[in-house]
Amino acid sequence: MIVNQFVERGVHERILMNRFMIGVILLACLAPGPLVAENPEVGKQLHALFEREWEWTMKTYPTWASHLGDFRYNTEWTDESLPAYERRHEHRRAVLKELQQFDPADLSQTDRINLELFRRQYQRDVEGFQYGWYLVPLTARGGIQDQSSTADSLPFEKVQDYEDWIARLRKVPRLVEQTMGLMKLGIQQKILPARIVMERVPDQIARQVVDNPEQSLFYKPFRDFPAAISDREKQRLRQTAQVVIAKEVVPAYRRFQAFFNEQYLPASFEKPGAWQIPRGQEFYAHRAKLFTTTDLTPQQIHNIGLREVDRIRSEMMKIIRQVEFEGTFDEFLEHLRTDPKFYCESQQQLMNEYQAVCRRIDPTLEQLFKRQPKIPYDIQAIPAHLAPDTTTAYYRQPSADGRRPGTYFVNLYKPEVRPRYEMMALSLHEAVPGHHFQIAFAMELEDLPPFRRYGGYTAFVEGWALYAESLGDELGLYDNPYDKFGQLTYEMWRAVRLVVDTGMHSLKWSRQEAIDFFAANTAKTLHDIENEIDRYIGWPGQALAYKIGELKIKELRRHAQTELGDQFDVKEYHDLVLRHGAVPLDVLEDLVNEWIADLKK
Repeated sequence: MIVNQFVERGVHERILMNRFMIGVILLACLAPGPLVAENPEVGKQLHALFEREWEWTMKTYPTWASHLGDFRYNTEWTDESLPAYERRHEHRRAVLKELQQFDPADLSQTDRINLELFRRQYQRDVEGFQYGWYLVPLTARGGIQDQSSTADSLPFEKVQDYEDWIARLRKVPRLVEQTMGLMKLGIQQKILPARIVMERVPDQIARQVVDNPEQSLFYKPFRDFPAAISDREKQRLRQTAQVVIAKEVVPAYRRFQAFFNEQYLPASFEKPGAWQIPRGQEFYAHRAKLFTTTDLTPQQIHNIGLREVDRIRSEMMKIIRQVEFEGTFDEFLEHLRTDPKFYCESQQQLMNEYQAVCRRIDPTLEQLFKRQPKIPYDIQAIPAHLAPDTTTAYYRQPSADGRRPGTYFVNLYKPEVRPRYEMMALSLHEAVPGHHFQIAFAMELEDLPPFRRYGGYTAFVEGWALYAESLGDELGLYDNPYDKFGQLTYEMWRAVRLVVDTGMHSLKWSRQEAIDFFAANTAKTLHDIENEIDRYIGWPGQALAYKIGELKIKELRRHAQTELGDQFDVKEYHDLVLRHGAVPLDVLEDLVNEWIADLKK
């Protein structure tokens, strides 16, 4: 899973993924069409629009700009007021009208793709606005209660960096009030999350309500300074930050704490499921198309999930027989969950083993890839204040300037529930050749406009990462049958997602039904399962993207192998899939078919 990408809704950018998800427009303008001369002037006008809108995006979403390494707006938060959402909606509608002036026939093949993807991005946002999901501006995985984590992706190298952060701190009260305004309207309109998920949030808010400002999570940058900053400046900045935190930040969070505990939490839905909000079934069908970049209905996705669960289950049984385990499938899962040999005894040991796994993966990659990203990645622990309520691991993309590497975050909380047998698959997914390979490559594609280099489509991004897990076989990394079972467990996990996400949000399953189905089919611990289920409850439809994307990438590879025979080169296939950045699945299919046709000429 990736974090720190941007999407138009009221959730803090830190937990959001894939800014540029697809709408539901057919890719008519990708077809080559009649042979006409491209008009360079029209291409220049299109790129001028892209540049203008990228500037608008950076200014409108300053937290994301900071995350990408654009520090021009480092004193600002994103405007989360209702009028701001309405202004952004009208802006996108106006841009969509402006795009009508561009005739794809006047553009190069690359710019035809750029035009269509840009159009889809804005159309998606315009279509989604009607459902009002921006009135749910936080989940248990992040939001206003975790705004302090913004500092983790910022450089603090000179006095101005600290001054900018203090300026942002002064504006926290306004951001809190805006967020509460959205949530109050959500209560009125019955656009609300499930209470079971929101019950995790009070403890997160409480961590921001401190008596000593030096204990505030917002104070973290002031604990250490570069040597170049004088002692006098250090003292001044620390004192100023302490005053702002004590007199402005903490009181704002006290108000938010009272509102959340006394009004919002009691108003939240007792049951899980997007079906409960106004036009809930329609909203969830929209989300299914959004995240999978397909026209599949929730029921069709549910059925695909059930078929995949059965298929993967049969592969798991082969492993159980291979290790000569005498017992039932359920007993084997219990063995994996409870045998101490599968678990580390300390957080440091767990981190050491993750690092060792990555050192093992890195030198094998040249077997399947022509090139590797220039930007490196590192491994860090998930921040302790988030670890109890989040999943096993996630990836944070590099800064746009490449100064901050990609980061593979691993959860060290309760090492006794973090099994060794899932480390290999998890690292292939989150680091290389999964998220880091794909995202860092995209960021290095300088011939693409920024919205393509730094954006993404969940079905592609997460589909690639899940596909990357399966490459462990070809790389010789699943030489331990338990590691292979771990990979199958992760694949099963994504198949189960198709079933339980659609189950809760469309078919009205209970949370316990989803937990039971998950536990019956994977070796994941109950702690992880509950965190996962609550993530799906809070983020309708996002979990559908992984398996749907992986199935398409595998399907296209099989198709290419069949069509090309001895001409097929897996390194070339992987290069083709990655060299266009993240694209919708139908676009990827067109690109693969064009590649096949060119090779067969």
